[in-house]
Amino acid sequence: MKKILILLEDLVEDSEFLYPYYRLKEEGFEVISAAPEKKQYKGKGGLQFSPDRSIDEVKTRLFDALVIPGGYAPDRWRRDSKILEIVSRHEKKGKLIASICHGPWLLISAGILKGRRVTAFHAIKDDLVNAGADYTGRDTEEDGNLLTSTNPVSMLPMMRRLVERLRE
Repeated sequence: MKKILILLEDLVEDSEFLYPYYRLKEEGFEVISAAPEKKQYKGKGGLQFSPDRSIDEVKTRLFDALVIPGGYAPDRWRRDSKILEIVSRHEKKGKLIASICHGPWLLISAGILKGRRVTAFHAIKDDLVNAGADYTGRDTEEDGNLLTSTNPVSMLPMMRRLVERLRE
């Protein structure tokens, strides 16, 4: 069974956490949410979430895919060396990484975007370009193991593609 890790933190974009979490479970994958601590987190829209695991419990594991929701949570994750190491390790092993909206902020800090074709919420375009990424501004983008989307609506076709890739 394929295993997917989805990150959680305060101020995550609620729909960008919930939809991938349940969509991937619906497909029969083992989905694990992880956050810096095992406590309650409040989404950007006010929903409350509790992670399945702490980052310490998953930091050495390798998953088939990593999902990075947006909101303001990526700005917090990018300051956490354990989370940066998780992203780097998955990139080095060529594992799928799906990142939504502001999620690519974490990819910038992990140093994995130089020369990569990506999209994201337009407000972080300059950050992506300055990190050496080829920002396209399209609704969704796919470059090797990296799938990105701009917002909750464009996340839907990105998730369809992620499921296809996990089934290959």
